Amino acid sequence: MTEKEKISSGVKWESIVGYSRAVRAGNMIFIGGTAAADEDGKTIGIGDAYAQTRFILSKIENILKQMNASLEDVVRTRIFVTDISKWEEIGRAHNEFFSKIMPCCTMVEVKALINPDMLSEIEVEAVV
Repeated sequence: MTEKEKISSGVKWESIVGYSRAVRAGNMIFIGGTAAADEDGKTIGIGDAYAQTRFILSKIENILKQMNASLEDVVRTRIFVTDISKWEEIGRAHNEFFSKIMPCCTMVEVKALINPDMLSEIEVEAVV
């Protein structure tokens, strides 16, 4: 069985739902849906899809560093958005982090996220 390393963000949802923010299994890293909330659960960049996406990707970058990885190891991103008309703002922020890396990417519109102030949520897969 592959050994697993888990990272917790400490938010209340992890224990309620039963999940980890990130899991490393062998050379694979999976980062679950990450939203624009700070360590106190406060939404960052309310109403600003670009600012929220940048904040999320910075959080993801920090999680990867905790797992001895980097954005260069990312092979896939999934972006869930509540308003697909904001795709250019979200895409611009994604491009700022990944323009040289060019992982596979999916962006889909969803009806809602857990907090109505959250405009996007991002998942990442990396191979180290």
